[in-house]
Order: sequence, then structure tokens, then C-alpha cells
Amino acid sequence: MADKPSVLFVCVHNAGRSQMAAAWLTHLAGDRVEVRSAGSNPGDKVNPAAVEAMAEVSIDISAQTPKILTVDAVKESDVCITMGCGDTCPVFPGKRYLDWKLDDPAGQGVEAVRPIRDEIKTLVEGLIAEIAPAKPEATA
Repeated sequence: MADKPSVLFVCVHNAGRSQMAAAWLTHLAGDRVEVRSAGSNPGDKVNPAAVEAMAEVSIDISAQTPKILTVDAVKESDVCITMGCGDTCPVFPGKRYLDWKLDDPAGQGVEAVRPIRDEIKTLVEGLIAEIAPAKPEATA
């Protein structure tokens, strides 16, 4: 893995789970990790309930747009995470592949999306601890 690991979150529509995961990773890891998200059949827009749920924790994903999954996105990523949606990524040697089993927020209200958001945060925190732990502060 490079000095700065890269992660790709994949879900069919790239409108809910993968968008929330990418936002959490960006928010929690800052510039220590390169973050991508994509879908095999991207939706027209990010799920409004996902936008609202993330806004409740002061993370704005309202300007995000679903993106198509490309072979290059997988090639350029160290870790590829599908979101329990039956999607698969092209497989390349040396990549790490994970599947996070998460409920689908599509068609759900914000009340149903909150627990998914919180579960994604927990999974992202575990991922950060593995691939990009915070460096200890230097002492003088």
C-alpha cells in the first residue's frame, strides 16, 4: 500500500451507503486516505434521506453526484469495499476486497437511514485504524 492508501466504496446506485461511507472516511481520516465511490448503475442523485442523515452529523454530501464504476477506479484503489448490494468489482492482484453487509437506505426515511449511517461510521473507524492510523504526535 502506498504512503497514502486509497479506498473505493461501491454500491449499485452510488446514492446512499457508498456516498455516506466516502463522506465518513473523508471526514474522519482527512488527507491520510484517498477516497472514491462509484456504482455499477448510478442513480440520478444522492438519496435525500442520506443527505439529511449526514447533515445531522455536520457532514454535507448534498453536492455529491453518483458516479459510474470504472476499471481504472478499481486499479487505482488499494481497498475496494462493496456495500452488501451484490455488486462486484473487477479483481486485480494485490488489492484488498471487503463486503460490508448493510441495509439499503433506498426508499427509506431518515429514521431508517440513521442506524445505517452510524453502522457505516463504526466500520469506517475500524478501516482507518487498519490502513491509516493517526501518527503519534512528536514530542519535543
